[in-house]
Formats: sequence, C-alpha cells, structure tokens
Amino acid sequence: MIQIGDVVVSFDVLREKFICNLNACMGACCVEGDAGAPVALEEVERLEEVLPLIWNELTPAAREVIDRQGVVYTDIEGDLVTSIVNNKDCVFAAHDERGCCYCTIEKAFREGKTSFYKPVSCHLYPIRVKDFGSIKGVNYNRWDICKAAVLLGKKENVPVYRFLKDPLIRKFGAEWYKELEEVAEELKKQDRI
Repeated sequence: MIQIGDVVVSFDVLREKFICNLNACMGACCVEGDAGAPVALEEVERLEEVLPLIWNELTPAAREVIDRQGVVYTDIEGDLVTSIVNNKDCVFAAHDERGCCYCTIEKAFREGKTSFYKPVSCHLYPIRVKDFGSIKGVNYNRWDICKAAVLLGKKENVPVYRFLKDPLIRKFGAEWYKELEEVAEELKKQDRI
C-alpha cells in the first residue's frame, strides 16, 4: 500500500489491469449484487434533483421502490446505498435495445440535462473507497462479472488507476492524481508493480 495525503491506495489499483467491456458484460455491475451502489450523503440531494428528468426511463418496479423508500437506503453494513429492485437491480438502471444495462443518470448527463454525472462510487468502479475516519482506503474490487474487463485491460496494458483517471480526479483532485501517477512510475522503476 501507498499513502498520498490522507488516502491509502492498494498496490492492486496500480498493478492490476482493467478496461470496462460493455459488449461482454452488458452492464451487469448495475444489476448484480446484494446491495445498491455506495452513496455519499451529499449525493442524495443530487439524486433527488435528477429524478424528474429520468423518471419516465425508470422501470415501473424501480418507480415503485423509489415511491416506497426513496432513492437510497441503509444496507446491512450501515452504508448509504442506491435503492434496488428485487434485491439486486439499481433503481437507476435501464436497458437499451440490445439488452445492455445503462445508467439513466449518466444518460441524462451526456444529453446535457443535468450536471450530475452519477454517484462517484459508480464512476469509480471497480475501485471502492472506504472511510476510516481521518484516512480513506482505496481498493480494487474483483468481481467475476468483470473478467472481460480484466482481459481487455491486460491486452491494452491499462492499469486500473489509469482507466479511472477522471473519476479519481473527481473524487480526490488533480494534484492528488498527479502524485499517484508519479508514485506509480517510481514503483515501476523499482519493479514493485
């Protein structure tokens, strides 16, 4: 592990390779799992603000869940997460004509309807950030549904931190990311990653 400021980063974030391959996984990370995506408290208001813009794209089941419990809930670990349908699908997920899952919030952002991209935890995936009081931990989350992303990352030789440059900057800032790159380069020269 390395530490940059108050953020501890796992070597796997620097060493492992990854590029999302939607043609292979069809966006399964938005519809698999046993809890929603982690959400920061300050993101809840943003999720509620964007809701009217995407409401008609949401499934009837997702709208019912949102009407009943809201856009987020507290999971069994005590974390605030996006609400889910049938104990798995994110309420903000929809499917295109090919059956590929997409985020309705991100779609609205790309169409210029909102300045909110999507929850930062979704933007950062497969990185997960854990709060330890004054220190944050940044880890690479391995998941079987991402095998094709790992293979594509290896083929293109793109480490996780490079694939996730924009969301890492969004979360920690440009100066922090620049230092992460410098540390990674130094570790490569030392054959440590």
